[in-house]
Amino acid sequence: MRQDTIGESLEDYLESILVLSKCIDRVRSVDVASYLGFSKPSVSHAVKLMVNQGLIELDANKFITLTEKGREIAQETYNRHQFFEEMLVSMGVPKEIAQEDACRIEHVLSKESFEAIQKYYQNSKG
Repeated sequence: MRQDTIGESLEDYLESILVLSKCIDRVRSVDVASYLGFSKPSVSHAVKLMVNQGLIELDANKFITLTEKGREIAQETYNRHQFFEEMLVSMGVPKEIAQEDACRIEHVLSKESFEAIQKYYQNSKG
């Protein structure tokens, strides 16, 4: 796992909140639970952790909003996922497997390795 991160699980939660917020106006814990296939108690626990770490805010109606810090982490995780999924699919990996592998890869590489792979891949494409 990358040393400068909050952990794979919370990265996944933040990424899901980002993705959901692009599809629906107001994200709730139940939406995150449904999207990730997790139990509501698990999501509630993660929400508390993310609030305590300043990654999300909850309003009076329990709607979730990413803070600037949370949005940065979510966007970085999402960008990594998109990049690796696209790269794997272009190499002939079936989309479903590429999605699963991208989800694992996005969490473990250092920023330096990710940038080097991204640069190498872009240069090799043309």
